Amino acid sequence: MITILSILQVLLTVAQWIIIIQAILSWLISFNVINTHNDTVRAIWTALDRITEPFYRPIRRIMPDFGALDLSPLVVLLIIWCIQIAIGRLALWWVGAGAL
Repeated sequence: MITILSILQVLLTVAQWIIIIQAILSWLISFNVINTHNDTVRAIWTALDRITEPFYRPIRRIMPDFGALDLSPLVVLLIIWCIQIAIGRLALWWVGAGAL
């Protein structure tokens, strides 16, 4: 059980980093620091968008429209952090219960 929880923690950490990288990349694109006419940048942006869009879509349906400000990455990060805390506490309970 601890192994499964550890794998889940790693996957959630990877998801966090993907969301953070996508947010930074969107800022760089918005401020025209990097350009999507570059094939590499466009490929990375498309891949990150395809990975994160299934997480953002339900949040965007629930949240009110703030215009150009998209808070769905922040909400997804908060949800991931809450899940990580719950997994950590479950792992501590599991170890404390002597279920090794």
